[in-house]
Amino acid sequence: MAASTRTHASEAARRYARALFELAQDKGQLADVHNDYKAFVEMANGSKDLTILLDSPAFSRDEKVKSLAAVMKKSGLGTLLANFVGVMATNGRTADIVPAQGAFDELYAKQRGVQRAVVRTAKDMSGAERARIESILAKAVGGEVELTSEVDPSLIGGIQLRIGSKLVDASIAAKLERMNTAMKGA
Repeated sequence: MAASTRTHASEAARRYARALFELAQDKGQLADVHNDYKAFVEMANGSKDLTILLDSPAFSRDEKVKSLAAVMKKSGLGTLLANFVGVMATNGRTADIVPAQGAFDELYAKQRGVQRAVVRTAKDMSGAERARIESILAKAVGGEVELTSEVDPSLIGGIQLRIGSKLVDASIAAKLERMNTAMKGA
């Protein structure tokens, strides 16, 4: 039951994220809340106990509210995020706290005009390779790009690149599959 596997934000999580985003923007604390929220999710992903507290129905709403208030106080994260986590816990939405961060992060990137891209390769990229891809993408999209890299040995070689809903698959595995399909049709 790892927190890192909870990435899909429900509609409720998206609504909470939007509310937090708008409040943080109104208060001029958008960057602080973004950093705090990211730190909270990293803390949740690194703590089995916190993950269980967030996800388990074995704890009452009151227990979750009190426990999360203590965690937030001890962590030193900002008041705005602490209040947000408290509201979600009070409303019985603790399982949505981590996924809501992804929705918040999307809003934050969009507000800053940043494009998100995911590059998958068969082996780790060097810093120079990563910088070159970021540079090429920034020119292609006409703005800042945040690049996330993943390693997938099944690609054999080459690269898969996803920006938004667009996928460019230049992996050796894909080329072999296309050749196999073409040969079957011949």
